[in-house]
Amino acid sequence: MKMEKSSTNLVQTLENLLIELNAIKKQYAQQISRTPKDNQKSAINLLQYLAARKHDLRAIQDELHDLGLSSLASAEGNFIEVLLKVLGWLNGNPPKATKTKHELNALSQNSLKLFGEPINKFIPQMMVTYDKDFSHNLDLVNKLIHHGMSIARINCAHDTQDDWLRMIQITRIAGQLNHKPCKIYMDLPGPKIRTVILGKGKKEGKVTINEGELLWLAEKDAKFKTKEKVIGLTIDNFVSQIKLGSTLLFDDGIIEAVVKEKQDKMLRIMITRNSSRKDVIKSDKGVNFPDTVLHEKSLTAFDEACLPFILEHADMLGYSFVQRSEDIHYLYSKLSEFGKPNFPVILKIETQSAVNQLPELLLTALEYGTPGVMIARGDLAVEIGFERLSEIQDEILWICEAAHVPVIWATQVLENLNKSGIATRAEVTDAAHASLAECVMINKGENTVKVLKSLKEILNRNGRHHWKKRHMMRKLAIAERYFMTAQ
Repeated sequence: MKMEKSSTNLVQTLENLLIELNAIKKQYAQQISRTPKDNQKSAINLLQYLAARKHDLRAIQDELHDLGLSSLASAEGNFIEVLLKVLGWLNGNPPKATKTKHELNALSQNSLKLFGEPINKFIPQMMVTYDKDFSHNLDLVNKLIHHGMSIARINCAHDTQDDWLRMIQITRIAGQLNHKPCKIYMDLPGPKIRTVILGKGKKEGKVTINEGELLWLAEKDAKFKTKEKVIGLTIDNFVSQIKLGSTLLFDDGIIEAVVKEKQDKMLRIMITRNSSRKDVIKSDKGVNFPDTVLHEKSLTAFDEACLPFILEHADMLGYSFVQRSEDIHYLYSKLSEFGKPNFPVILKIETQSAVNQLPELLLTALEYGTPGVMIARGDLAVEIGFERLSEIQDEILWICEAAHVPVIWATQVLENLNKSGIATRAEVTDAAHASLAECVMINKGENTVKVLKSLKEILNRNGRHHWKKRHMMRKLAIAERYFMTAQ
């Protein structure tokens, strides 16, 4: 049956949108040309998706939904193709049906390149964070691989190269024993900013604080009285980059402060919130600057020293605290020096700046090969505010899908289960939401094997009901039981 033409206004609006999206290729031709041929469709689709999403499309979606057509809500992977099909129906020229195999799309192909063959096509790959103890426990690593671990994560911020090598060797052995290859992912620490107690309390490594109290945040060579409460940082030259009124967050956001005064190499800060049970700031605690982009190199000297080992032994590396396209260019220049210009890189999104620059970061990374993204929800939640995390992690998923870039969902997945052996209802729901990503990372803990088994069960049940944002109408047992009992 031929569909009659729809309302002129709706068709005209969509045709205008199509014209705008087609113009993107010409407008950004130079940027697209820098991308290898294999990635140019991904770059174009990302740019066109972003151009569409700068508009409020909700009224259009309502009209399309009322007509029983695609409302573009799951069109991230190939936005303009879906738009053309919708226009075909509206103009009375229904498109020919084409068989769409999700496992063959660009995102799935890139996920295959990065993470390898999935153990179960219905669920994301599962990554487990190692620690030193894993290097001597073949039985544990065997169990992890048996229950679904396909990627082992080694954090270069901890342990030594000898420890890393033993972790890798035991993983390779366990993979052979289980006839299941397990990839090695290694995280560069990056410029993690931590506290250093400089003045009063230096010997104890902590300084007492109270809400409303004023104290100093100073550079290491600042001049101050030793009896004053002074906190330093593990970076230099930060005072000039921080503005009056800026917010500072200590110890994963537990303590909040605001900058009240600036002096030479010193900031006067006021404690505005303390959510900890103990009224202290300790040495070696993380510090976040949600209002400030500090011009620190994402690739530290220690990171660069780690690169030869990673490039020899690992399958991919995690790039911590990446914030600008220049950071990506610099890393790949170093990879080229070592003869690995296309080594797989995972961009860790963990700052407000990285979220703001995400499209540019993805377009830059696509110039070099097949990148991935990790939603590092720990630091990210501190930076953007916990209230915004749910919204932002979804936006990252959508934008990465438009760029055909695989995503790792990380930080505190089934954390309570790992620590205590019992999961909370909230974290089970969170784990189910992780099925929208291509890989899920769990941390080390007392119950790592139990967490892995539970995660696989949660993901398997949830993954059969949808592919990315597209809900799949598999048979519902509830519906089947109703009609069986109603007869």
